[in-house]
Amino acid sequence: MKKELDGGHRTPGVQAPRRSARVRIGGEVQLRRSGQHNYVVQVFDISREGCKIEFVERPRLDETVWVKFEGLEAIEATVCWVEGFSAGVEFLRPIHPAVFELLVERVREAQRAADEAAAQKKKR
Repeated sequence: MKKELDGGHRTPGVQAPRRSARVRIGGEVQLRRSGQHNYVVQVFDISREGCKIEFVERPRLDETVWVKFEGLEAIEATVCWVEGFSAGVEFLRPIHPAVFELLVERVREAQRAADEAAAQKKKR
């Protein structure tokens, strides 16, 4: 896995193979860091084991966070790499395959609706 150290250098070595494919999505999730309130951030991609999200403040490697997708309980995760204000988080427990498929479809539906609303607004 790639990791960025305090000096901005990545740890040398080979990236570990992924357990499952990432699905590119564009949407928002609620993110909570220990001892802080939830805030809304962008999610860029997701797999059953984790996702790539933005952070308002740069996280620490191995920091525990909670990611909340609409319609699901918050998922405990650990920051496993950092690149600027984007980070990869690994879920403590993988999302069940059926729940994952519904989640991806729900996020894509919300993104399509937002895109259509923006297009309608632009036409006015």
